[in-house]
Parts: sequence; C-alpha cells; structure tokens
Amino acid sequence: MTEPARHLEAVPAPDAERERLAAVRRYRILDTPPDATFDTIASLAARSCDAPIATVAIVDGDRIWFKATHGLEGVSQIDREPGLCASAILRDTPYVVTDALTDPRTAANPLVHGGLGVRFYAAAPITTADGHRLGTVNVLDTRPRDVSEEQLAILADLAALVAQELERRLSSICTITAERTMRTGAERLVRTLQRTLLPPALPKVPGLDAAAAYHPVSPDEVGGDFYDLFPLDDGRWAFFLGDVCGKGAEAAALTSLTRYTLRAAAIYEPDPCAVLGNLDAVLKGEYQSDPRFCTALVGVLAPEPDGSFAVTLAGGGHPPALAVRADGTVEAVETPGGQLIGILPEPRFAQADVRLAPGDALLLYTDGLTEARAPDGTMLGDEGLTAHLTSTPFEGADNLLANVHKLLTELGAGVSDDTALLAFSVPRRPEPSGQEPSR
Repeated sequence: MTEPARHLEAVPAPDAERERLAAVRRYRILDTPPDATFDTIASLAARSCDAPIATVAIVDGDRIWFKATHGLEGVSQIDREPGLCASAILRDTPYVVTDALTDPRTAANPLVHGGLGVRFYAAAPITTADGHRLGTVNVLDTRPRDVSEEQLAILADLAALVAQELERRLSSICTITAERTMRTGAERLVRTLQRTLLPPALPKVPGLDAAAAYHPVSPDEVGGDFYDLFPLDDGRWAFFLGDVCGKGAEAAALTSLTRYTLRAAAIYEPDPCAVLGNLDAVLKGEYQSDPRFCTALVGVLAPEPDGSFAVTLAGGGHPPALAVRADGTVEAVETPGGQLIGILPEPRFAQADVRLAPGDALLLYTDGLTEARAPDGTMLGDEGLTAHLTSTPFEGADNLLANVHKLLTELGAGVSDDTALLAFSVPRRPEPSGQEPSR
C-alpha cells in the first residue's frame, strides 16, 4: 500500500514549471471539445477504484482544466491553488490522500470544506515521453478510504493511455498542419505554373474587344487548357485555344510546348491549317515512344474597311467556335473532319471562314464547358450552350464571358474538367441620334 506523505508539497521550480507549461501548450489540448476516448478513460478510472468521481485533468498556469469527468457534472475547471492535481504533478509516483480532512497537505483545501466535500483522492500523473507531467488521471470520494496497489496500477496505466492519446493527437495535428502547409505551397506553385502557361493579359486589338477566362476544377492540379492572342506583321491577329491530354506536370510540359509551337508557327506561316500541321509534326517528334495529343482551334483575324472582321479558323478535333450574332442568334462555326493533333498517322485539318459584323461575337471554349452536367445529370452539350447564349443578351466580349462563367458557377460540382474561354466581339456602331439601339 502507498502511504501518504505527511508533509506539505514543495512549490514547483520556476524553470521546470515554465518548461512544463510549454509542454502543455505544445499538446494543444486545453479548451478542446469533449472526446469519447478521454470520457471512457475517466469512466474506467471511476469503476476500477469504485469511486463516484473521476477526472482527466490538465494543470494550466492558474487553473485545473478537465478534459473529461465522471460524476462531476457542470464543472469544466477549478482554480489551481490550492489544488490536489497541482500537488499530484509534483510527483513521479501516484499521489494518494486517504483522508483529506486530516492530511496536512489538503486540510485547508476548499474542495474538502466546500459543497463537494472531498475526503479521498488518488491520482497518477500524465507524463510525456520527455518527462513533463501535464496533469493527472484521478479519482475522488466523499468518504475517507484506502486504495489498493492494483487500483493505483490501473490509474497509472490509464494515465499512460492519456499520454499516448495526446501523442497520437499531436502527431495527427502536426501531420494535418504539414499537409495544409504543403497544400498551400502546392496550390501557390500550381497557380504560378498555370499563369506561365497562359498570357498574363490579352493585347488590345483596334476595333475589336477581346476577353479570356480560365475556370479550373481543382486548385492543386495544373490543367491542360490554353489560349493566346498576338499580332502578325501584316496587321492581322492570330489566336488559338485548345486542350492537351492529361493533368499535372506532364500536361504542363505538353501545354508549354504546344502553346509556343503554335505561336511560332503562326508567326512564320499564318495559315491556320499549316499551323496545326506544324504542331502535329512537333508533338510526334517529341513524344515518339509515348504519344501525346491535343485538340485546338487556330484562327486569324483580319480587319475590314467597314469595321467588320474576317476570321479564318482551322480545327483539330476541337469543339466548334460559336458565332453569336447581333440579333441574338447563335451559329456553330464548323470545321468538319478536323482530327486530333499529335497521334494520327496523317491527320486532316479543316478550315472555315466567318465574318464578324458590328454587334457580333465569336466564342471559343474547351470541352469542360459542354461536358458539364446539371444537377439531374443531364450534360449541357452543344444544344444547352447554344440555348443559354440565345437566351442571355450580351454587350461585348467581357459580358459574354461573364455570362458563360456564371453558367459554370451555377453548374458547380457538375463541372468535372477545366474550361478555357476566349471571346471576340466587334463593337456596335453608334445609333443615329433619336433612335433606340437595335439588337
């Protein structure tokens, strides 16, 4: 049997107490919500010692905070001084008070003389791997009594379980924190990498409004969608939009190669079909053992004297561009027969011509848009996109993209792939004074 020490407990050394309190903070346990694991330990402590009250207590600087209690309803903490648990953490071995009313260590304790009327107390310290005693697993009774060595051993085992659970919990917190830090860093890296694969801003085209947008599905994965707009030497403008296979770093490398190949090819020979043929040859040469492919639309914008723009467009396996007319009608600019780029032996690339008059717009998009699904599982598709554009008036390229981006946002989780958008619009001519603007 453990005999109670018949002397007043020593005050903890300041340096040791500072280190102990630092350990308490390190485990991030104070003021956390109830936890079934610790509640079970308190219950087991009470049953094993046949005691009406048990707690899992953490000793803070000026309070005793209860992580779990049994038979002590409505109490979450008490003052530290004078305190039973505050004395118990000064010892490596179990701390026992068989009669708190006559024991000089506790005779003046308010828990003894207060409404609770504690007469018996037994505790085992919760000791960390580096030797800091954070608190106790303890039992209390309102009558003087004794405790067996076996019961004290059980309290010590339960205190060890609490220490192990605190270690496991801290390890989980540190792992989650590290993962969040890594995720934040990865997301920052992805955003930076994604920005390098897209132009920082579209250039200003005289007589034409241009806008672009990128709608990523995942913030931590680089997508393979791309677009660009740039001037040619003869006053015309070249543009492209497309989508490479895959995600992540490999897709980023393929996107970078594709984008710069298209740009260089268009500057060298601004014929859209020739540009796609050049890209096809480069991809086949670069990925001979592991073929990679992409889809793309490549076009050339030529300003006309009347303010309109003539557009020559070539497609390789990509969804058609949509011409949104000033009267609200929508026409698909088909490039029939245009095949995937980089994977077929002798692919064909098809070309189409379209004119954009004042008030008209041209929308290019990747298939993340039309493959998005409504909450009922219905795919948006070409018809759904056309219906949306027909029913949604727009004023300029920016407004057109805002309407499409709103559609993507409304579809929410139904959007399963990244989407790139590129739009051009020819400003309307000013209406004669006194007349209402027409659609």
